[in-house]
Amino acid sequence: MRKSFRVVRVGAVLVLALGFITPAHAADNPVKLVAPKEIGKPVLPFTGLAAQSFTTPATMVNLEVTPTQVVLGDALTITGKGLPGNTPVTLTWSTSDATWIADVQPNTVNYMGTSYTKFNVVIATISTDALGGFVYKTKVPSDFGGVHDIYAVNNNVALAHGGLQIARTLKISPTSGPIGTPVTITYTGLGPSLYAAGSALYYDGKYTGSMQARWTRGTATTTILATGPVGKHYIQANEAISFSYLNAMQSPVPFANSEMGTFTVTKDNGIFKPYVIYPQLMTPTVDQRTTLTDAGLDPATKAIMSLTPDRGIVGSKSTIKVSGIPTKGVHTIVWSTVTGNRVNCTTGTCWVYNPIPLGTVDVTDGTVNKVVTIPDHLGGYHVIQIKLGDVVEAQQVFYVKESIEPLLDKNGKVLTLGVAKADLSGSVDAFQRGGQGIPTYTFKEGEEFTLSMKGVGWTQMDNTLAVAYDNSYVGYGCGFNSNGYLVVHLKALGGVGTHIISMRPLLYTQQPSFANTPYGMVPILTSENDLPGLALGYQIPTVYFAIKIVK
Repeated sequence: MRKSFRVVRVGAVLVLALGFITPAHAADNPVKLVAPKEIGKPVLPFTGLAAQSFTTPATMVNLEVTPTQVVLGDALTITGKGLPGNTPVTLTWSTSDATWIADVQPNTVNYMGTSYTKFNVVIATISTDALGGFVYKTKVPSDFGGVHDIYAVNNNVALAHGGLQIARTLKISPTSGPIGTPVTITYTGLGPSLYAAGSALYYDGKYTGSMQARWTRGTATTTILATGPVGKHYIQANEAISFSYLNAMQSPVPFANSEMGTFTVTKDNGIFKPYVIYPQLMTPTVDQRTTLTDAGLDPATKAIMSLTPDRGIVGSKSTIKVSGIPTKGVHTIVWSTVTGNRVNCTTGTCWVYNPIPLGTVDVTDGTVNKVVTIPDHLGGYHVIQIKLGDVVEAQQVFYVKESIEPLLDKNGKVLTLGVAKADLSGSVDAFQRGGQGIPTYTFKEGEEFTLSMKGVGWTQMDNTLAVAYDNSYVGYGCGFNSNGYLVVHLKALGGVGTHIISMRPLLYTQQPSFANTPYGMVPILTSENDLPGLALGYQIPTVYFAIKIVK
């Protein structure tokens, strides 16, 4: 992918020369994120037309709505009686729009929670009969779950009111296959608000992660890999914020239902090669990029700079092309990044600006054409700058994607992708490698092993990955303090055979922490189509590893 831009100037100036980047502990720039167009905004229910505002008197006729407990696609009958005769009425349906909130700064991105807005859409415009009655038949539309109010409106005044509750449904496909089979789970009827929006997924009674459906109007879709011994396994989706609300009948949403299905593991075909699934590259709906600022920018520059490609993993190559540089001489190519850790956020300094030189180029005619290697460092958005001394003559954004670290022998041959026996010797070398030892996919039960990733970021969108062992969430790992290098330690457990470990995006809600940030610190299973980072152009992956336990 090739993109060309003039040097970008942004309003918020970050003084990089000072070296310290101190994030505020309150939202500097909270924004309600807009879903990327690639997700495809679901069609609003019924006509899709927003209803005009109307008043709701204290006393109204009751509409008879049957049934009142429904799922998507059910037949629905709305009956009105006792209304003015031969009168046009507009039937309306209450619904919502829902989204995520983020604090987007030049130096980081913070997760700030969720938001939803209620409104009404037009079902249809009909007329009452001479006796003031009507019968309207339709089907329950694809929409958020929970309570929906239905009004009959005339001249911007509600004459009658009824409602119904959309329950949740669970679909699993396929329903059988060997270990490692991708199982697609579709869960409908999620709502827009806090208690109605989340769902907790369980595999054989073990927590797998959270499903969301803000940008997909109540329909959550995820894929997990089948694990466990040959036989039947139970997949359950519960009402939740992050974890299951177990006394739902006593909750503020007492009619929210859980659903369960089964998957049958037919055989163990052995381990597979670890792999990464990136979400679709989406068009960002937020302009700001981390480390992009006009600090130190030459006010006279009219340089146009492009990077080809403008995203990739650590160690990949990118070609820098620039024209229109107003100065001559030896210029430095700089990689803009930070170092630090979130423990220090308690003192107010989370990270320090730490540019990495990528080489030099002699500019004689205002142009640059040079290939650079992406540093083995933090992931996410970074800026490549062409500088003369301390003056920036051109700059452009590069996005570093997270990737599995290939583990090599002394001749450069790949032995495993990220999987190794843990080195627990305590040596300096072991600590430098995060405890990564001899590459292998095979372990005895109880042995400690490691999984290694590169290019992990530092914002609350991408500094952490959630880890699940055989679809059971066991914890998370952070790659910030180790400059993007993440080595997770686990025990080989669960008996002889193949076992699957997944890593997924997680919304980090610790240092710095903010109020009203639900769904934090758990795997977001619906990250490919409902995750705030997608609106910023982030491609935080889902990663699958497999190990073999032997006697």
